[in-house]
Amino acid sequence: MPVATLSRRQLLVATAATAVTAACGGGSSNQGAVTSPVATAKSAATKLVGDVIDFELKGPFKWNGGSLKMKLHAAFVGGQKAYFVRTDASDPQFAKKEGLVYVPLLNGALAAKPAGTGQIYLFADGASGQLPVLSTAPGAPDFVSLYVVNNVNFAGPKEVLDSAEKVRAAASAGRVTIESTKIVVNYPIVKWPGGELPVDTKVEKPLEGGPLLAKPDTEKLEVTFKLHQCFPESRYIVTDTSAVPMAPMMNIVGSPATAGLIAAGATSKITVFGNGLAGPGAMGFQPAIFQAKAGEATWSPMWDHWTAVWKDPSKAVLLRTQAELDAKAAAGDIVLHHGTPDTNGQGFVVNCPSPIVAPNDFVVR
Repeated sequence: MPVATLSRRQLLVATAATAVTAACGGGSSNQGAVTSPVATAKSAATKLVGDVIDFELKGPFKWNGGSLKMKLHAAFVGGQKAYFVRTDASDPQFAKKEGLVYVPLLNGALAAKPAGTGQIYLFADGASGQLPVLSTAPGAPDFVSLYVVNNVNFAGPKEVLDSAEKVRAAASAGRVTIESTKIVVNYPIVKWPGGELPVDTKVEKPLEGGPLLAKPDTEKLEVTFKLHQCFPESRYIVTDTSAVPMAPMMNIVGSPATAGLIAAGATSKITVFGNGLAGPGAMGFQPAIFQAKAGEATWSPMWDHWTAVWKDPSKAVLLRTQAELDAKAAAGDIVLHHGTPDTNGQGFVVNCPSPIVAPNDFVVR
């Protein structure tokens, strides 16, 4: 069943921890598990993204998570301004030069059907006031946070070009040349014409309220995200999802064009827990498990979302690795659902860049 056809009730079940628990056997989810307040020292963390300004691995929040302050970058889209953060790139040299995470799997987005990338136009010698130009933004049917890099150079007098259409028209008229590359970047948009990512003012649950802790500061060009953790040692933010009907309930943006990334091989498997040990995971239980650590060659910020459900939640134990998870699934202790229990095997993508890695500090005592 396509994600886009899910009923409102099913969507609520898929995104609310209590409803998922009910769908998996009622209130026997070991909600009383006690997690240690021990926090990982900030000095033990490693910044993977150069645009990280500051971070805390565990903040003074009821939800057991932290915060991440990043640089904002301005761009033009459709003649207006948008603001984005930079996290990942598919090319090793570009990633090193720009201070981004090198993610080879993002190359797969070039073959996605329908198209899994937009276009970003960069200007090395533009007119005063020229900003990068993005071809798409939230709300558009082709929106995706992945963009192919195009370098634009003027052949004559310089002018400010504030839309993809104007860039292409200038190229057709011979006023600029466009050097197209095969470099794919992950540049999630934080603020766009007519909207911005919401702010969580309570900070009590992982997804409730929104992914930001403060409104984007377009003067200082800074933005502060909630910082989550998953195994192994990956600290991540949440920005958008291919499951467009679910996006409002997850308090993020729908990105329709990411839907083909799983089949194209641009994603990495992530398993979220739908019941078991209470904790800071997306559904209210233990942290999720990546099949690879952020920054490794087989990792991608584009999650291929799976949900693990304990057959007997009272027997849940803390799992930290893909191998441990696979062993429990093989033993019949856990049922794995592509997507969520209510998407009937239909997977979806969630964009969750990991600008920080640090030892996990979630334990059960």
